[in-house]
Amino acid sequence: MKFNYKARTKDGKSETGIIEASSPEIAAAILQKYNIFVTSLTEENTGQFVLKNIKFERNVSKKDLAIFSRQLAVMLESRVPVMQSLSSLAVQTNKDNFKKTILEVAGLVEEGVSLSEAFGHFPKVFDTFYVNLIKSGEISGKISQTLYYISDHLEREHDIIAQVRQAMIYPLFTISVLFVVVNIIIIFLLPKIEDLIRQSSIDPSTFTVITLNFYAFLGNFWWMILSAFFIFVVFIIFYFKTAQGKKLYDTYSLKIPFLGDIFRKVFLARFCGNISTLMSAGISINNSLKITSDTVNNSVYKLIVNEVEKGVSEGEKISSVLAKHQDYFPSFVIQMIKVGEETGKLDKTLMEVVNFYQKEIKRSIDLFLTLLEPMLIIFLGVVVGLLAISVFAPLYSTLGNV
Repeated sequence: MKFNYKARTKDGKSETGIIEASSPEIAAAILQKYNIFVTSLTEENTGQFVLKNIKFERNVSKKDLAIFSRQLAVMLESRVPVMQSLSSLAVQTNKDNFKKTILEVAGLVEEGVSLSEAFGHFPKVFDTFYVNLIKSGEISGKISQTLYYISDHLEREHDIIAQVRQAMIYPLFTISVLFVVVNIIIIFLLPKIEDLIRQSSIDPSTFTVITLNFYAFLGNFWWMILSAFFIFVVFIIFYFKTAQGKKLYDTYSLKIPFLGDIFRKVFLARFCGNISTLMSAGISINNSLKITSDTVNNSVYKLIVNEVEKGVSEGEKISSVLAKHQDYFPSFVIQMIKVGEETGKLDKTLMEVVNFYQKEIKRSIDLFLTLLEPMLIIFLGVVVGLLAISVFAPLYSTLGNV
């Protein structure tokens, strides 16, 4: 990319020009290297629309970050310089946006910025949790070990998310099949049945009449139905992004039968995993709780974690504060944390909790799918069966009158 810049030199003289760099940060860093201090920096507009430059960028997943962190750890452990390690890893990645980010991090490091600070320039890829762990590794001089901790943690996070997503595949597939079948019947079969009834002296059944009236309603008001559905979906999306809507969703999502239990276990596994990873990297319990609080997405649990952080800073134990919230933190978790506090091995005890809940999440998902499968099959059969009756009943009546 090319940038138009306005700057001042070391002598205070104004200067303008064009510089080519992969990002504004890199452009400013390059100019600063030559004692040119940027006051304004804008991307040059060529005034052309080039179709080949349009790309659909894929997000950097936890799996991508886990692989990157492990490879960087191996290279740094082998005494490969940071710049060379980052450049090599950038070449290996197959995601252009991630490659660009790694190269920009390398450019910032080359200009004298610390690795953690360079990562911090890209919060959409490297979150607060990641940056703080890297900073801890730099302070302790154990950057490679810290990167291994991060990689292990991200792999666990990826596995948990993958399990939850896998649980949603079958229900979504079944609902999609139902939607396709119903649309085929409504679009292709019902019009013919309606014509058949009109051309004959058949007295249709009540259910057939209801189905045909419903078809007529869809035919006349489909645009209103689609508009109302679209408006409703947009309203729900925006409402759940508000503080009140998010709190409502976070509260009631934990109370959904079966799914609420899975959501709780996922949070507990991630909460304990975050604290364990941060403490293993040498970060104090107070800072670990503060960083973890920033990564919690559920507003209900976020309030509890903030309360725990406040309690610990005032001298209370984590287990004592969590004991007040046994609706959200089971006694098993509280007891394990208490044992960890008493033995001085809280990070290891928390990792045992993580391992336990990873297995529990898999068991819960398997049970959920086992119960859901027959229910969806029955529902699918009932809907298709009722539609089939409404379609074929007039046909049988016609054949009977022949």
